[in-house]
Amino acid sequence: MRRTARLRTALVRTAAAAGAALAVVAVALTAQGTQRQDPDPGDATATAPGISGITVTRRTGGGFEALVVHDSKKPGEPRISRYAHRPGKAPRVVPLDWRGAGEPVDLEAVDRVPGRPGEYIALASEGIGYRVRDAGDAGVEVLDLFPLPAISEGDNFEGFALAPTARPGVMVAVWADRGQDDRPATLYAARMVLNQYGEPRFGPVRTAELRAPYPALDVRHASDLTITATGELLVSSASDPGDEGPFDSAVYRAGHVGLDDAGTVRLTLAEAPRTRATFEGHKVEALACVPGTRQAAIGTDDEANGGALLTAALCG
Repeated sequence: MRRTARLRTALVRTAAAAGAALAVVAVALTAQGTQRQDPDPGDATATAPGISGITVTRRTGGGFEALVVHDSKKPGEPRISRYAHRPGKAPRVVPLDWRGAGEPVDLEAVDRVPGRPGEYIALASEGIGYRVRDAGDAGVEVLDLFPLPAISEGDNFEGFALAPTARPGVMVAVWADRGQDDRPATLYAARMVLNQYGEPRFGPVRTAELRAPYPALDVRHASDLTITATGELLVSSASDPGDEGPFDSAVYRAGHVGLDDAGTVRLTLAEAPRTRATFEGHKVEALACVPGTRQAAIGTDDEANGGALLTAALCG
């Protein structure tokens, strides 16, 4: 039986004109176990796009700033936004211009590039990566496009994460096909370096199949993932029976990833992944650790109910 934590909740939702804002709920989960969270029916009218990927860009006192991506598919819909999490205050969300390339379709993940301040990689569900630069008020500028290696037929990617290593310029990349019900998620891991032109180059790819311990029905086994400072893999899963829900989600410990002494990527999955937290009424699609803390930033795409941003002590 999962342990139950006390939940301190502060709900703030914003609704604005289409394509101009992001509906956000800020929820703080305190303690060590799991907690079921019932959605507030008063927020059911929020219609702004949800969060499909998140990376924390910097800490700001008790809060943080982040870049979030949206799984928009139509021209003119927001693709990426800047989010400021401020405890006890309404969140600040600013949609950003997408510059230097055509609008991507169905962005599902984003992470910062270790060792290259201001650079990030955003991933579309088909396996196309976009290396972008945060240009401040001017938006984000696309620097490079590239396909992920070892893509298999039917893959639908929803997770991507990068981690630094002790070797200068070498990082570990992990990405995941989400899986669905009887079909497990597939995790991919490889060394990654950027060549002299900033283009990603990958080493041999390791793969492993993964099934979420929770939820049980209409489940996407890997709706996002992140790598902690110790190399632990945290993975989110989500129950998605359709745009009307009802949704349910979890974050669980899936294993570890890193480089061995020979510089080879090691991807080790837990025999029995452990659920850390569950989120009833939400479809978690974004997960990132807040650097230097145990806090995780957890983004959701609750379809007609908009987006939610939750924080929980899950990292480390």
